[in-house]
Amino acid sequence: MGKRNSLFAGIYGTFFIENYNVTFAKERPMKKTYFYVIGAAALWGTMGLFVRNLTGMGITQAQIVLLRVLVSSVTLLPVLLIKDKKLLKVRLKDLWCFVGTGIVSLTLFNLCYFTAMQYTTLSVAAVLLYTSPAFVMLLSAVLFRERLTISRLGALVLVFAGCVMVTGVIGSGAAGITLPGVLYGLGSGVAYALYSIFGRYALNRGYDSFTITFYTFVFSIIGCVPIADVGTLVTKMSPALILWAIGVGVITGVLPYLLYTKGLAEMDNGTASVLATLEPAVATLVGVIVFREAFGWYNLVGICLLFAGILVLSRSKDRETDGAPAAAAGKE
Repeated sequence: MGKRNSLFAGIYGTFFIENYNVTFAKERPMKKTYFYVIGAAALWGTMGLFVRNLTGMGITQAQIVLLRVLVSSVTLLPVLLIKDKKLLKVRLKDLWCFVGTGIVSLTLFNLCYFTAMQYTTLSVAAVLLYTSPAFVMLLSAVLFRERLTISRLGALVLVFAGCVMVTGVIGSGAAGITLPGVLYGLGSGVAYALYSIFGRYALNRGYDSFTITFYTFVFSIIGCVPIADVGTLVTKMSPALILWAIGVGVITGVLPYLLYTKGLAEMDNGTASVLATLEPAVATLVGVIVFREAFGWYNLVGICLLFAGILVLSRSKDRETDGAPAAAAGKE
């Protein structure tokens, strides 16, 4: 975990250099755009570090979600005001997009995922969460006419197998699997996938990644307040809690969602969702380095399968870009 700060600094610097340029290249080599989503996945992978410390302070899962989205929105607001006040403007007829990314996706995903953890093992819950690329690809094929190619399906199989291995289900067996756990886990996968879908609709309506990310957090706050026991949370406030809340809001909230949404603007939903499956690999490394969790051969094999899936996806996208029109490649 000693390299986490340098990784964060590199992603932070690259992000702000890209987003504060007066002009931004519309066309960019596909492989370069991968780093937006890969960076988002890496930052999301540090979530366990913050969740475990906040849970140790007596903060509930719903309260953690509220802290995360509240800090994220407060952090983003002055950035939008300085960058361009017009980014705060949204049309009433488009609010459903942000209800989708904020309440239906972000809030519902967290609730389903955390509830699944109560009914089954963390490994099984994580594997079920990462059924999301399959839902993204299927929904995108129907809604956005993105192609379901053999290469994409092959990459999907590789990354899902990698998730199964990296989370330790193969090593520890399938003990602890329950029907409620499976249903909530699949629900988290569907909700997680819906961010790409609703986010695509918002992008297609001309909204900037800053705008989409900000209103995602705002609407997620609306969804969290009724269930987070705000009064009790206020009584638990301390300098240490505030510092961890800032960390979970900025490092696992603002930065990764901005990076992911920016990447989503330059690649199709299916590609972005597969790239984001690097998150469990990063989370596993965080557990091994920071919390001294066990690391077996199956974890290593899982990480290798994840990278293999991304390599297959990268080469298939190169062939599509070089040998087919943009429309055929599933671009909007």
